[in-house]
Amino acid sequence: MIRAALICFAIAGAASSGAAQEKSSGPTPKPAKWENPVRQFLREGKPVIGGTVTVNSVDIAAQMANMGFDFLWVEMEHSPIGWETFRNMVLATRGLKAMPFFRVPANEVWAAKRGLDSGALGVIFPFTSTPELARQAVDSCKFPPLGKRGAGPGLAVFRWPSADESYYEFANRNVMVICIIEDKSGVDHIDEIAAVPGVDVLFIGTNDLSFQLTGGKKGDPRWQQAIDKIVAAGKKHGKVLGRPAGTPKDIEQYMKQGFLFFQGPSELGLMRGGARALLDPLGKKGFDPKTKTLY
Repeated sequence: MIRAALICFAIAGAASSGAAQEKSSGPTPKPAKWENPVRQFLREGKPVIGGTVTVNSVDIAAQMANMGFDFLWVEMEHSPIGWETFRNMVLATRGLKAMPFFRVPANEVWAAKRGLDSGALGVIFPFTSTPELARQAVDSCKFPPLGKRGAGPGLAVFRWPSADESYYEFANRNVMVICIIEDKSGVDHIDEIAAVPGVDVLFIGTNDLSFQLTGGKKGDPRWQQAIDKIVAAGKKHGKVLGRPAGTPKDIEQYMKQGFLFFQGPSELGLMRGGARALLDPLGKKGFDPKTKTLY
């Protein structure tokens, strides 16, 4: 009888303890919604660097996505990469670190739509010369009511499954809009461009900007003045600033100026650099297609 009473007491105590624990802990919090890591890093003030993909190879894109880059800058303005290959590149990044971004051939709604519907999470728009083009870039990337992106994301949903929200909400939160300023008109209108809601990054196309303003003379004061003007507008309107960067020293220097979003070297540049590190000490020469000479 005493044993039975002890058992009942133990059961009651356990039940009471469980109830108290449940009451004290409260309801289980909902898991945080997935966030594009590039957006998260930038929000936290951390730099991001993208590896540039210029060759028509899914294998190379997958390798670069696993090397430590934060995103892939898939180059579709200055390379022959096509839409089918880009879709396969996006699929090849599943489970890897780098997020798939791409530079469209031109600021056209259909071009942004094709890449986004393939599953990209960032669109880079060249020659954003006016606030109208900046607004068109945002409209191309955002579903209503934030923009005018057409609904047809069957392939994108497969790449980015989201159980806790619709793909439309997911995309509006996570797709990034990067506008490149690389001509005089863009510099002249930079304050209006930087004020456009939905533009995440103002990226300076330093090479084209130098050609447009000075004929390619990067030391020309007009080039640096234009960069300074873009930087000031970006800071004024709370936009992330971006530019190309090829070395850790470059990134360290540019970060002091306020830049956080960097386009890193291409796979060809990285391969060339690796080859030179091996072959130069051995006296093995390569051929420079630009100068038509051995180096």
